[in-house]
Amino acid sequence: MAAGQGSGGRRAIPGERRTATGRRRKSRERPEGGIPGALAGARRQLRRLRPAYPRPGRSGWRRWMPSWRQWLGAFLYTVLGLTGFVAIAYATTDIPDDLNSFATQQDNVYYWSDGTVMARTGWVIRQEIPLDKVPPKVRGAVLAAENASFYSDSGVSPSGVLRAATAAVTGGETQGGSTITQQYVKNVYLSQDRTLSRKFTEALLAVKLDNHTSKDKIFQDYLNTSWFGRGTYGIQRASHAYYGKDVSRLNPSEGAFLASLLKGAGLYDPALGKENRERAVERWNWILDRMVATGHLTQAERATYKKFPEPTKPGSGGTIPGAQTGYLVELAKRNAIKAGHIRAADYDLGGYQIRTTFDRKRTKALTAAVQKAEKGFDAERRPDTDQYAKIGAASVAPDGRLLAVYGGHDFLKQGFNQSNATTIPAGSAFTPFVYAAALEDGVQRTREGGRTPVSPASVYDGDDRIAVRTPEGPYWDRSGKVVKGRNEGSRDWGEVTLRQAVADSVNTPMLQLGLDVGLDRAERYALRAGLLKSSLGERIPAFALGENSTPSAIRMAGAYQTFAAHGMHTDPYSVRSVTRAGDAVPLVEPKPARAMSAKTAQAVTDALRATMTDGSAKAAGGAHAGAVGKTGTTTANTAGWFVGGTKDESTAVVVYRMSLKDLVPLPLKGLGGDAPETLASGRAVDLWAHYIEALT
Repeated sequence: MAAGQGSGGRRAIPGERRTATGRRRKSRERPEGGIPGALAGARRQLRRLRPAYPRPGRSGWRRWMPSWRQWLGAFLYTVLGLTGFVAIAYATTDIPDDLNSFATQQDNVYYWSDGTVMARTGWVIRQEIPLDKVPPKVRGAVLAAENASFYSDSGVSPSGVLRAATAAVTGGETQGGSTITQQYVKNVYLSQDRTLSRKFTEALLAVKLDNHTSKDKIFQDYLNTSWFGRGTYGIQRASHAYYGKDVSRLNPSEGAFLASLLKGAGLYDPALGKENRERAVERWNWILDRMVATGHLTQAERATYKKFPEPTKPGSGGTIPGAQTGYLVELAKRNAIKAGHIRAADYDLGGYQIRTTFDRKRTKALTAAVQKAEKGFDAERRPDTDQYAKIGAASVAPDGRLLAVYGGHDFLKQGFNQSNATTIPAGSAFTPFVYAAALEDGVQRTREGGRTPVSPASVYDGDDRIAVRTPEGPYWDRSGKVVKGRNEGSRDWGEVTLRQAVADSVNTPMLQLGLDVGLDRAERYALRAGLLKSSLGERIPAFALGENSTPSAIRMAGAYQTFAAHGMHTDPYSVRSVTRAGDAVPLVEPKPARAMSAKTAQAVTDALRATMTDGSAKAAGGAHAGAVGKTGTTTANTAGWFVGGTKDESTAVVVYRMSLKDLVPLPLKGLGGDAPETLASGRAVDLWAHYIEALT
């Protein structure tokens, strides 16, 4: 029989088997190779790799104990899974565009003229400062205390994350160890919840922020948003709160103390108790030693800091404006926005330091003088229910600086600023501008004739109820009546000089002088002296007596200062400088301009001096040697003015009655006396005298 043949003489065919009866049948095995074969091989490999568990061939507890290979596999699977999870989480985590509200908000800080804090506005006590304005050794103190490896790490501390995660899972005590980047992320992007998910998100954001932002920027933002206690965020405001100075003036010792507050201001502010001080001193020493170890201080420098730098006691540090400071802040805000070309929305975001012109001593003295004057109102038959009596006052320096104002009892209760109100007629306090126009431009009494010069000695009729004349004849009003002037008390003065008319506040000569010089010219000189066009009334005869012009006390004080400044006028301003983030904001400063000749200004000043020595304000003449001034009343009996001045300032005071509901001036009846208009101007004179006396 040939090889490979069966007993039947046939060759064996691969893949076939013979049955017991000798019949052939196909094998169930598939031929190797191809896709089916590969799948079968893979299944066999998976069966071999699948851990045999419980373990065969073992008994008892060993049957349930995984082998080292199984342990290793589980570990590798876990690492791979966590790596994948973290990678996906990192890729899908974005740095938020919006920060926590306090991280973008800052306060605006206002300063008195002497540099002390007057007030602050804003919900958050925070001021941003560029990193390069923080002294290097103060920065070094923070790095030594919080994160010495900040400039070399990846933004996270693995050991710190692990400790915090363990504490979060086990419910243990809160753990530290976060990097500066992590702390910043927590401060500005996340809540303060101590949860594992928050800590994980913090680490992801810290790494991503570290990869996308410079270390200096992160460090700067961290210093500007961290909590330092005493209501302050950021190292700049902390420097003012604890040491009363700008951060750029801190020394390393003071910087080390501020760095200790980052650990917890409630634990390290010495003002909060003896134990706090002990902790603060201990940590301050530790930080200075750490600064030596990290290279931010030499041993010799460290040896110079042996005495703890005691911070100041907690103070107002600048308070929310109220009472008088609210009026000052509002004036300074408007001035800063206008002079600095600052958008109101940007200004309200905060961060500005506004150095004002307001003098603390003068403001206090002016407020006290007003309060003293107000005490006499009720004694003069003023009903207790009458709440309409008002006083506005302002002082302006020769160069236009606004030194003090009295705006009302309390800004938080009444935002209406009585010193800046343009609702009260100026009355005869307006006449010096008419006088100046006449001295400067002369008068014209006939249509054909030219302009004729006048002098302080020029004579006018000072009798009561004399008709006002134009070149064509008497002046007729719209009702068909001849306009006649009225003097206070209906007094006939006879012929008076223009100088005397100003000094004694004789109305009829000044009313006629207005028509002679030309009301348009009188208006021009009032504008040059600093009154606003919007506050000047229609050019009718009453214009010369200020009956229909309503300048504010601030503008009246500034306008009178023009006379003292030899005819040069500078608009009143209340802001000397503005800075933000340590950089100066350019301001458009008011420039002095020639309003009238020095000769004319001197002549007006001479008449105003006569008011104090022989005229209507003689009673206050002794308040200050060489003082000048002018009383002012209105025909409608709605206001009493006095504008007085010394070589240092001009101060305008107005006493009036007005309902804030409709802002309509009311008669002065109720302030007492048979001649209430005279009494009101007298009160204004007395108020000014008490104010000046308090300053000397």
